[in-house]
Amino acid sequence: MSYERKMLAQLAMPRRRDVEQALLRVLLMDSGAIKDFSSGQPIVGEIADEFQLSEAQRSAFLETIYRKENRVKRALLWHRLLFRAADALAKQKMVSRPSETLQLTNKREWMLTERGLDAALRVCDIPSDKKDCLRTKSFEVQKIVKTLKERPPATKDYDPFDTSKKTRRTTTEAVLRNRGFRQAVTEAYRHKCAVCGLKISSPDSLIWEVEAAHIVPHRSFGRDDICNGIALCHLHHWAFDVGWFTLLDDYKIQVSAQAYCLPADCGRIERFEFFRSLRRKKERIALPSTNQILPHPNAMRWHRENIFYQG
Repeated sequence: MSYERKMLAQLAMPRRRDVEQALLRVLLMDSGAIKDFSSGQPIVGEIADEFQLSEAQRSAFLETIYRKENRVKRALLWHRLLFRAADALAKQKMVSRPSETLQLTNKREWMLTERGLDAALRVCDIPSDKKDCLRTKSFEVQKIVKTLKERPPATKDYDPFDTSKKTRRTTTEAVLRNRGFRQAVTEAYRHKCAVCGLKISSPDSLIWEVEAAHIVPHRSFGRDDICNGIALCHLHHWAFDVGWFTLLDDYKIQVSAQAYCLPADCGRIERFEFFRSLRRKKERIALPSTNQILPHPNAMRWHRENIFYQG
């Protein structure tokens, strides 16, 4: 038995398999990425608390003697166990290694892969059909997000339609692309509704309320480009999709004239009048800070001409 294994046994440290599952849970709850396992990282203490580790278990050191350099290297045993668990997950292709993630995001992080995300959902007893709504990152989806963000700025003659969608089936690639579009758009708008500014997540922090709305929708073969998207809360997303309001080229809201014909008890939430709040909004909607990903005029024009209900 190795020196490290003896210490693990003597201190009754958690099994590596149990630590692996704990890491998957934390990655799922922590947006899918973890920096490292140094003393300053909250995750180190969080998982230690989960296993109810004693002070002796948290503070035990491994000592390695480098004879040629005549020095002793000391490492916390608990940190080493966390690293071993992450390394085992990487060998199972459930997380990317920090060196791999660095090339993708310029951050040294352990990040869930799609395989690891599926495993984390099982560990947390979350239905797999919830995956499309999660704020949790995966390595594969981050590749798509990077591609969308690095795409050259759309020109004046930008075509918001993707005719290849006419024959595209629901494949794994298409599902990942949808999630990449959602993540890229909601991040561009800082997870806030562009119209009302609502920003809130579920109590477990797994799901943002805000959604990524296509301006030219999927059913009309709209492209999965950030400039064909806008972040909206559920209510404003629905109202935009059915044509109650649209966007002008200066990014101001235009409300359908049909809103003036509604009965007095429609479009109200107690004292809050939905359409009056839209008509009062004279400023531009909240927009991304980068001009090249603003909603494209061609997409907004199509929405005004094909979705917006003039009344």
